Amino acid sequence: MKELLKNKYFKFGFWTFTFILFTIWIKSWWLLILIPVIFDFYVSNKVNWTFWKKRNAESTSKVVEWVDAVVFAVIAATIIRMFFIEAYMIPTSSMEKTLQVGDYLFVSKYSYGPRMPITPLAIPFTHHTMPGTRSTKPYSELIKTDFTRLAGLTDIMRNDVVVFNFPAGDTVVVEMQEMSYYSIIRRNARELKSMDITAGNPVLTEKQYYKKSRKMVNDNYTIVSRPVDKRENYIKRCVAVPGDSLKIIDGLVYINNEVQEHFDQMQYKYQIQTDGTLLNFNRFHNLGISNDDLKVSRTSTDKYLMPMTTEILDKVKNFKGVTSVIQYVNPDDYAPYIFPHDINYKWTEDNFGSLYIPQKGKTVKLDTINIALYRRVIQTFENNKLEIKGGKIFINDKEADSYTFKMDYYFMMGDSRHNSADSRFWGFVPEDHIVGKALFIWMSTDPDKTLLQGKIRFNRLMKFIH
Repeated sequence: MKELLKNKYFKFGFWTFTFILFTIWIKSWWLLILIPVIFDFYVSNKVNWTFWKKRNAESTSKVVEWVDAVVFAVIAATIIRMFFIEAYMIPTSSMEKTLQVGDYLFVSKYSYGPRMPITPLAIPFTHHTMPGTRSTKPYSELIKTDFTRLAGLTDIMRNDVVVFNFPAGDTVVVEMQEMSYYSIIRRNARELKSMDITAGNPVLTEKQYYKKSRKMVNDNYTIVSRPVDKRENYIKRCVAVPGDSLKIIDGLVYINNEVQEHFDQMQYKYQIQTDGTLLNFNRFHNLGISNDDLKVSRTSTDKYLMPMTTEILDKVKNFKGVTSVIQYVNPDDYAPYIFPHDINYKWTEDNFGSLYIPQKGKTVKLDTINIALYRRVIQTFENNKLEIKGGKIFINDKEADSYTFKMDYYFMMGDSRHNSADSRFWGFVPEDHIVGKALFIWMSTDPDKTLLQGKIRFNRLMKFIH
């Protein structure tokens, strides 16, 4: 058996068969021209493919051995990250308590099918910015490919925890990367309008304020653009899939008119009323509420506002001095920071919809009101020219009263419903932005503790994500 495994023709046959299966999977038939390379590497040896070391040398130096190891590691790790599995870290509390700040997890690329690189010319193990810089790109857009996803094990299902590229991350203000470029433009436009009203100046149209705001931001900050696969990675729970109808009433999510399944780790903000007794924050921290949430929790001498799961809520109700605990619901009639950012849709994060989630091949009727819901889908994600002239809609210079979607879209939300910037704020997630499915936590550290205080959360190690 050992002799068979060492036989050059057996090695050539095994790796050629494996390579053909890989070629069939990724449907890139031109790769078959590399089979002669495999034959030469294992059989004919006409070309020295490992050029950094001498042929037929009786011994190799330590440097050559290190080069061998590094080349193999880079190639193997790149293939694994691209097609199978990749590590991510949770930086924010938007998915608490399912995922916590400091969780390190593995994300499966093969579950939904690996997405082929859209910008393949990139430095290995980098994303959108070179380490140690603010805006230097570690990739080149000299070569860009169309979106292609290989065969996976399953489709995205409701309630899956999914990693995806931030849909509003195509344009970035380098100095304020924690906010989306478009939310900055909208905020500044509202401030400009408010200043004109206060000063008694003539009030301009919304379009004019947006134009002034965009010019002001572009003139004063560093603006960069990013291709789909180099946009910031987000992780949320998929609450609605293509073809679904979604509505939120007083914080409860309804999918196709049925209440979404409640998860034990899902949390909302609650207003805690006391009789004036000061609550000990250490008790909240021991229940798993982070320091960041505690810092801004006290709103007055007898009121607190903080995110809690149902389990934590039941315990807090029994705290000495607590007189009532009520779930927080945004009292506003209209929140301009909520999708679709249009006065005709007076939605908030707690009262939202009804909204149809676009499905590939399905057609929706369009008018000058509901175009706000699908403008970015039609214009940005599906690359069409869209104009409204004389009360009529024109797509690619043709009058249109309907549109047929070219891709599937998803609606994502964080499990910490009042502490998550998600689809309620920026809209749909296109299928070409999907990275993979969150599998399990392999390491977890508490940012609020030192090593001696129990920084490593041992109870979360190797925990599967549900």
